[in-house]
Amino acid sequence: MTAALVPRPPGGHGLLAGKVVVVTAAAGTGIGAAIAERCLAEGAEVVLSDSHERRLDASAARLTEAYPDKVLTVVCDVTDEDSVRGLVAGATAKFGRIDVMINNAGLGGNRAVTEMTDDEWGRVLDVTLTGTFRCTRAVLGQMIAQGGGGAVVNNASVLGWRAQAGQAHYAAAKAGVMAFTRCVAMDVARHGIRVNAVAPSIAEHPYLSKVISESELAALARQEAFGRAAQPWEVATVVAFLASDYASYLTGEVISVSSRHP
Repeated sequence: MTAALVPRPPGGHGLLAGKVVVVTAAAGTGIGAAIAERCLAEGAEVVLSDSHERRLDASAARLTEAYPDKVLTVVCDVTDEDSVRGLVAGATAKFGRIDVMINNAGLGGNRAVTEMTDDEWGRVLDVTLTGTFRCTRAVLGQMIAQGGGGAVVNNASVLGWRAQAGQAHYAAAKAGVMAFTRCVAMDVARHGIRVNAVAPSIAEHPYLSKVISESELAALARQEAFGRAAQPWEVATVVAFLASDYASYLTGEVISVSSRHP
């Protein structure tokens, strides 16, 4: 299959103008960084969060140059409850409120269950699933205290639906994120808070090669309808839509960002 040409990213349209958005795992060049950049392009003030302080500072420096006075950085480890509370408190202290929380933090790996240790299993679930829970719980308390309203967008994965060898821990965590999204949406609907998720298939960024071989990545990309992996910005645009008022009647949904059926 011949890969389709990659389109150019669309310009901003003010979808998030006046909103304060928090993005976890926003350092580097992956989906989180693309989400942060898209939210800024759509007019938001953005809190960049990551556990990697050096990469976080570098990302912030690049984005601040383009969007002065719109960016705050807060180092946060989503496996630590105090750190998560500090993220919410820091964002609120700077901007006065939080309108959107985007839970992008996740940890993958490639290990057959027969070779997987308890620590490997637990670490992936702690970052990917329980980290999403911690951040969601913390921000919902803030949103309710503000009088309600707001949006949470979680980053799941099509592996929550699909089977793939070596991905039992990651797939279980992402399936958990999907179920968590649906249930939390019902918990907070009465407060006017929406909770949705995106489920990307394969998005092209440098860190993927650390957990999956280049040949396997290429084979997965060829299976997509367009014959290529998504660009991180293509996931980010869907996240921005879910975070915006254009999705005002959409909650408890998981949107597949993929060019083939799960």
